[in-house]
Amino acid sequence: MAITRNASEGLETVQLGLDLKAGDEVLTTTHDYPRMLTTWRQRERRDGIVLKTIPFPLPPPSLDDLAERFERAITPRTKVILVCHITNLTGQVFPVKRICRAARERGIEAIVDGAHAFAHFPFTHADLDCDYYATSLHKWLFAPHGTGFLFVRRSKIGKVWPLMAADAKQNGDIRKFEEIGTHPAANHNAIAEALVFHRGIGIERKAARLRYLRDRWMKRLSGQPRVRVHTSFDPAMSCGIGNVQVEGVDSEKLGKHLFDTRRIIVVPIKHAEFEGLRVTPCVYTTTDEIDFFAEEMEKVIAKGLPA
Repeated sequence: MAITRNASEGLETVQLGLDLKAGDEVLTTTHDYPRMLTTWRQRERRDGIVLKTIPFPLPPPSLDDLAERFERAITPRTKVILVCHITNLTGQVFPVKRICRAARERGIEAIVDGAHAFAHFPFTHADLDCDYYATSLHKWLFAPHGTGFLFVRRSKIGKVWPLMAADAKQNGDIRKFEEIGTHPAANHNAIAEALVFHRGIGIERKAARLRYLRDRWMKRLSGQPRVRVHTSFDPAMSCGIGNVQVEGVDSEKLGKHLFDTRRIIVVPIKHAEFEGLRVTPCVYTTTDEIDFFAEEMEKVIAKGLPA
Protein backbone atom coordinates (compact mmCIF):
# COMPACT_ATOMS: atom_id res chain seq x y z
CA MET A 1 0.00 0.00 0.00
CA ALA A 2 1.31 3.43 -0.99
CA ILE A 3 0.16 6.66 0.66
CA THR A 4 -1.10 9.10 -1.97
CA ARG A 5 -2.77 12.50 -1.95
CA ASN A 6 -6.20 11.30 -3.06
CA ALA A 7 -8.06 8.64 -5.03
CA SER A 8 -7.48 10.41 -8.33
CA GLU A 9 -3.71 10.27 -7.90
CA GLY A 10 -3.82 6.59 -7.02
CA LEU A 11 -6.15 5.65 -9.85
CA GLU A 12 -4.31 7.72 -12.45
CA THR A 13 -1.05 6.10 -11.38
CA VAL A 14 -2.45 2.79 -12.59
CA GLN A 15 -4.47 4.19 -15.50
CA LEU A 16 -1.44 5.97 -16.95
CA GLY A 17 1.12 3.45 -15.72
CA LEU A 18 -0.18 0.30 -17.42
CA ASP A 19 1.30 -0.44 -20.84
CA LEU A 20 -1.49 -0.25 -23.42
CA LYS A 21 -1.34 -0.02 -27.19
CA ALA A 22 -3.58 1.28 -29.96
CA GLY A 23 -6.80 -0.70 -30.22
CA ASP A 24 -6.72 -1.99 -26.64
CA GLU A 25 -10.11 -1.58 -24.99
CA VAL A 26 -10.88 -0.20 -21.53
CA LEU A 27 -14.26 -0.94 -20.00
CA THR A 28 -16.08 1.12 -17.37
CA THR A 29 -19.54 2.56 -16.76
CA THR A 30 -21.09 5.84 -17.78
CA HIS A 31 -21.29 6.67 -14.05
CA ASP A 32 -17.57 6.60 -13.35
CA TYR A 33 -15.92 9.66 -11.85
CA PRO A 34 -15.29 12.41 -14.46
CA ARG A 35 -11.56 12.65 -13.75
CA MET A 36 -11.12 8.93 -14.38
CA LEU A 37 -13.04 9.15 -17.65
CA THR A 38 -10.91 12.17 -18.63
CA THR A 39 -7.77 10.13 -17.97
CA TRP A 40 -8.89 7.32 -20.28
CA ARG A 41 -9.90 9.83 -22.95
CA GLN A 42 -6.45 11.38 -22.84
CA ARG A 43 -5.01 7.92 -23.43
CA GLU A 44 -7.42 7.57 -26.36
CA ARG A 45 -5.97 10.74 -27.89
CA ARG A 46 -2.39 9.94 -27.02
CA ASP A 47 -2.14 6.16 -27.40
CA GLY A 48 -5.12 5.19 -29.54
CA ILE A 49 -6.81 3.00 -26.93
CA VAL A 50 -10.60 2.60 -27.00
CA LEU A 51 -12.81 3.55 -24.04
CA LYS A 52 -16.13 1.68 -23.81
CA THR A 53 -18.73 2.77 -21.26
CA ILE A 54 -21.68 0.75 -19.97
CA PRO A 55 -25.00 2.35 -18.95
CA PHE A 56 -27.30 0.82 -16.35
CA PRO A 57 -30.80 1.59 -15.01
CA LEU A 58 -31.40 3.54 -11.80
CA PRO A 59 -31.63 1.85 -9.48
CA PRO A 60 -30.42 -1.38 -11.10
CA PRO A 61 -32.49 -4.52 -10.50
CA SER A 62 -29.65 -6.45 -8.81
CA LEU A 63 -25.92 -6.82 -8.31
CA ASP A 64 -26.01 -9.74 -10.73
CA ASP A 65 -27.43 -7.43 -13.41
CA LEU A 66 -24.47 -5.06 -12.97
CA ALA A 67 -21.92 -7.89 -13.16
CA GLU A 68 -23.57 -9.34 -16.25
CA ARG A 69 -23.43 -5.98 -18.00
CA PHE A 70 -19.65 -5.99 -17.62
CA GLU A 71 -19.33 -9.62 -18.66
CA ARG A 72 -21.40 -9.08 -21.81
CA ALA A 73 -19.32 -6.04 -22.80
CA ILE A 74 -15.97 -7.85 -22.64
CA THR A 75 -14.34 -8.54 -26.00
CA PRO A 76 -11.01 -10.14 -27.01
CA ARG A 77 -9.58 -6.59 -27.09
CA THR A 78 -10.56 -5.73 -23.49
CA LYS A 79 -7.38 -5.15 -21.48
CA VAL A 80 -8.59 -3.12 -18.47
CA ILE A 81 -11.79 -2.84 -16.44
CA LEU A 82 -12.31 0.14 -14.14
CA VAL A 83 -15.18 -0.25 -11.67
CA CYS A 84 -16.42 1.95 -8.86
CA HIS A 85 -16.78 0.23 -5.51
CA ILE A 86 -19.56 2.77 -4.89
CA THR A 87 -20.43 5.59 -7.29
CA ASN A 88 -20.27 9.24 -6.30
CA LEU A 89 -23.44 10.03 -8.29
CA THR A 90 -26.09 7.84 -6.67
CA GLY A 91 -24.25 5.74 -4.09
CA GLN A 92 -24.59 2.54 -6.13
CA VAL A 93 -22.42 -0.30 -4.78
CA PHE A 94 -20.99 -2.70 -7.37
CA PRO A 95 -20.30 -6.46 -7.18
CA VAL A 96 -16.56 -5.87 -7.20
CA LYS A 97 -15.44 -9.41 -6.37
CA ARG A 98 -17.41 -11.00 -9.21
CA ILE A 99 -16.21 -8.39 -11.70
CA CYS A 100 -12.58 -8.72 -10.61
CA ARG A 101 -12.68 -12.51 -10.82
CA ALA A 102 -14.27 -12.37 -14.27
CA ALA A 103 -11.45 -10.04 -15.34
CA ARG A 104 -8.70 -12.22 -13.88
CA GLU A 105 -10.06 -15.33 -15.59
CA ARG A 106 -9.68 -13.52 -18.91
CA GLY A 107 -6.29 -11.92 -18.25
CA ILE A 108 -7.82 -8.44 -17.88
CA GLU A 109 -6.53 -5.84 -15.41
CA ALA A 110 -9.23 -4.70 -12.96
CA ILE A 111 -8.90 -1.34 -11.19
CA VAL A 112 -11.30 -0.47 -8.35
CA ASP A 113 -12.22 3.14 -7.59
CA GLY A 114 -12.85 3.14 -3.84
CA ALA A 115 -13.00 6.92 -3.36
CA HIS A 116 -16.31 6.83 -1.46
CA ALA A 117 -16.13 3.30 -0.07
CA PHE A 118 -13.26 3.11 2.42
CA ALA A 119 -14.46 3.80 6.00
CA HIS A 120 -18.02 4.19 4.67
CA PHE A 121 -19.22 0.61 5.09
CA PRO A 122 -17.56 -2.65 6.19
CA PHE A 123 -15.48 -4.76 3.80
CA THR A 124 -12.12 -6.47 3.63
CA HIS A 125 -9.73 -7.07 0.75
CA ALA A 126 -10.94 -10.67 0.65
CA ASP A 127 -14.43 -9.34 -0.10
CA LEU A 128 -13.05 -7.63 -3.20
CA ASP A 129 -10.16 -9.85 -4.38
CA CYS A 130 -8.88 -6.93 -6.45
CA ASP A 131 -5.40 -6.17 -7.81
CA TYR A 132 -5.62 -2.37 -7.72
CA TYR A 133 -7.61 -0.22 -5.29
CA ALA A 134 -7.38 3.51 -4.64
CA THR A 135 -9.27 5.76 -2.24
CA SER A 136 -9.33 9.20 -0.66
CA LEU A 137 -9.05 9.38 3.12
CA HIS A 138 -10.49 12.88 3.56
CA LYS A 139 -13.99 11.63 2.78
CA TRP A 140 -15.38 8.95 5.10
CA LEU A 141 -12.26 8.46 7.24
CA PHE A 142 -12.16 12.22 8.09
CA ALA A 143 -8.40 12.44 7.53
CA PRO A 144 -6.97 15.72 6.18
CA HIS A 145 -7.33 16.78 2.56
CA GLY A 146 -4.35 15.52 0.63
CA THR A 147 -4.43 11.94 1.95
CA GLY A 148 -5.32 8.70 0.23
CA PHE A 149 -3.86 5.30 -0.54
CA LEU A 150 -3.17 3.02 -3.46
CA PHE A 151 -3.17 -0.74 -3.02
CA VAL A 152 -1.40 -2.82 -5.67
CA ARG A 153 -1.11 -6.59 -5.43
CA ARG A 154 2.58 -7.37 -4.93
CA SER A 155 2.86 -9.36 -8.15
CA LYS A 156 1.50 -6.39 -10.14
CA ILE A 157 3.77 -3.61 -8.83
CA GLY A 158 6.52 -4.18 -11.36
CA LYS A 159 4.24 -3.74 -14.39
CA VAL A 160 2.92 -0.29 -13.41
CA TRP A 161 5.01 2.79 -14.21
CA PRO A 162 4.86 5.47 -11.46
CA LEU A 163 3.45 8.90 -12.27
CA MET A 164 6.76 10.49 -11.31
CA ALA A 165 10.07 8.86 -12.13
CA ALA A 166 11.60 6.32 -9.75
CA ASP A 167 14.94 4.54 -9.88
CA ALA A 168 15.02 1.20 -11.70
CA LYS A 169 15.92 -0.60 -8.47
CA GLN A 170 12.50 0.44 -7.13
CA ASN A 171 10.63 -1.34 -9.90
CA GLY A 172 9.04 -3.90 -7.58
CA ASP A 173 8.75 -1.56 -4.58
CA ILE A 174 5.35 -0.06 -3.69
CA ARG A 175 7.18 3.06 -2.45
CA LYS A 176 7.94 4.06 -6.05
CA PHE A 177 4.37 5.37 -6.19
CA GLU A 178 5.19 7.81 -3.38
CA GLU A 179 7.96 9.54 -5.34
CA ILE A 180 6.21 12.90 -5.72
CA GLY A 181 8.85 15.30 -4.39
CA THR A 182 8.70 17.30 -1.19
CA HIS A 183 5.30 17.28 0.50
CA PRO A 184 3.96 17.92 4.03
CA ALA A 185 4.44 15.14 6.57
CA ALA A 186 1.67 16.42 8.85
CA ASN A 187 -1.08 15.15 6.54
CA HIS A 188 0.37 11.65 6.52
CA ASN A 189 0.84 11.63 10.28
CA ALA A 190 -2.75 12.66 10.88
CA ILE A 191 -4.03 9.52 9.12
CA ALA A 192 -3.23 7.53 12.26
CA GLU A 193 -5.40 9.84 14.37
CA ALA A 194 -8.26 9.53 11.89
CA LEU A 195 -7.99 5.74 12.06
CA VAL A 196 -8.17 5.83 15.87
CA PHE A 197 -11.33 7.94 15.68
CA HIS A 198 -12.83 5.67 13.02
CA ARG A 199 -12.15 2.53 15.05
CA GLY A 200 -13.62 4.19 18.12
CA ILE A 201 -16.93 4.53 16.28
CA GLY A 202 -16.75 1.08 14.70
CA ILE A 203 -17.44 0.50 11.01
CA GLU A 204 -20.57 -1.62 11.61
CA ARG A 205 -22.12 1.07 13.83
CA LYS A 206 -21.05 3.76 11.39
CA ALA A 207 -22.66 2.05 8.38
CA ALA A 208 -25.84 1.32 10.36
CA ARG A 209 -26.11 5.00 11.33
CA LEU A 210 -25.53 6.16 7.76
CA ARG A 211 -28.15 3.78 6.36
CA TYR A 212 -30.63 4.83 9.05
CA LEU A 213 -30.24 8.52 8.19
CA ARG A 214 -30.39 7.86 4.46
CA ASP A 215 -33.50 5.69 4.78
CA ARG A 216 -35.18 8.27 7.00
CA TRP A 217 -35.38 10.86 4.22
CA MET A 218 -35.55 8.48 1.24
CA LYS A 219 -38.53 6.54 2.60
CA ARG A 220 -40.33 9.76 3.47
CA LEU A 221 -39.91 11.23 -0.01
CA SER A 222 -40.02 8.13 -2.20
CA GLY A 223 -43.80 7.70 -2.21
CA GLN A 224 -44.59 11.30 -3.06
CA PRO A 225 -45.76 12.49 -6.48
CA ARG A 226 -43.11 13.41 -9.08
CA VAL A 227 -40.32 12.03 -6.88
CA ARG A 228 -37.82 9.61 -8.34
CA VAL A 229 -35.28 8.00 -6.02
CA HIS A 230 -32.26 6.86 -8.03
CA THR A 231 -30.67 4.87 -5.20
CA SER A 232 -31.57 1.33 -4.16
CA PHE A 233 -32.88 0.65 -0.65
CA ASP A 234 -31.13 -2.75 -0.74
CA PRO A 235 -28.31 -2.57 1.86
CA ALA A 236 -26.14 -4.71 -0.42
CA MET A 237 -26.36 -2.02 -3.09
CA SER A 238 -26.11 1.22 -1.10
CA CYS A 239 -25.21 2.85 2.21
CA GLY A 240 -25.12 6.51 3.22
CA ILE A 241 -25.43 8.24 -0.18
CA GLY A 242 -28.79 8.76 -1.87
CA ASN A 243 -29.94 10.56 -4.99
CA VAL A 244 -33.42 12.03 -5.47
CA GLN A 245 -35.12 13.89 -8.31
CA VAL A 246 -38.28 15.98 -8.33
CA GLU A 247 -39.59 15.68 -11.87
CA GLY A 248 -40.24 19.04 -13.47
CA VAL A 249 -37.86 20.85 -11.11
CA ASP A 250 -34.35 21.72 -12.25
CA SER A 251 -31.93 20.04 -9.85
CA GLU A 252 -29.35 22.83 -9.94
CA LYS A 253 -31.98 25.44 -9.12
CA LEU A 254 -33.36 23.20 -6.38
CA GLY A 255 -29.93 22.73 -4.83
CA LYS A 256 -29.31 26.49 -4.92
CA HIS A 257 -32.72 27.15 -3.37
CA LEU A 258 -32.06 24.76 -0.49
CA PHE A 259 -28.73 26.39 0.28
CA ASP A 260 -29.74 30.01 -0.22
CA THR A 261 -32.92 29.78 1.87
CA ARG A 262 -32.12 27.10 4.45
CA ARG A 263 -28.33 26.52 4.26
CA ILE A 264 -28.94 22.88 3.34
CA ILE A 265 -25.97 21.47 1.40
CA VAL A 266 -26.70 18.93 -1.32
CA VAL A 267 -24.95 18.26 -4.63
CA PRO A 268 -26.97 18.79 -7.82
CA ILE A 269 -26.12 16.09 -10.36
CA LYS A 270 -26.70 16.76 -14.06
CA HIS A 271 -25.80 13.57 -15.91
CA ALA A 272 -26.47 12.66 -19.54
CA GLU A 273 -28.79 9.88 -18.35
CA PHE A 274 -30.49 11.45 -15.32
CA GLU A 275 -30.46 14.32 -12.87
CA GLY A 276 -31.10 14.71 -9.16
CA LEU A 277 -29.71 15.80 -5.83
CA ARG A 278 -27.01 13.76 -4.15
CA VAL A 279 -27.80 13.79 -0.43
CA THR A 280 -25.02 12.64 1.89
CA PRO A 281 -25.64 12.78 5.65
CA CYS A 282 -22.75 11.88 7.92
CA VAL A 283 -22.57 10.27 11.36
CA TYR A 284 -22.90 13.65 13.08
CA THR A 285 -26.04 14.64 11.11
CA THR A 286 -29.04 14.77 13.44
CA THR A 287 -32.49 13.36 12.76
CA ASP A 288 -33.88 16.90 13.15
CA GLU A 289 -31.62 18.02 10.30
CA ILE A 290 -32.78 15.11 8.14
CA ASP A 291 -36.40 15.95 8.84
CA PHE A 292 -35.78 19.65 8.13
CA PHE A 293 -34.40 18.71 4.71
CA ALA A 294 -37.36 16.42 4.00
CA GLU A 295 -39.83 19.16 5.00
CA GLU A 296 -38.22 21.66 2.65
CA MET A 297 -38.29 19.10 -0.16
CA GLU A 298 -41.98 18.45 0.50
CA LYS A 299 -42.71 22.16 0.09
CA VAL A 300 -41.05 22.14 -3.31
CA ILE A 301 -42.81 18.92 -4.30
CA ALA A 302 -46.17 20.48 -3.41
CA LYS A 303 -45.69 24.01 -4.72
CA GLY A 304 -42.58 24.05 -6.90
CA LEU A 305 -39.74 26.53 -6.58
CA PRO A 306 -40.67 30.13 -5.74
CA ALA A 307 -40.63 32.47 -8.72
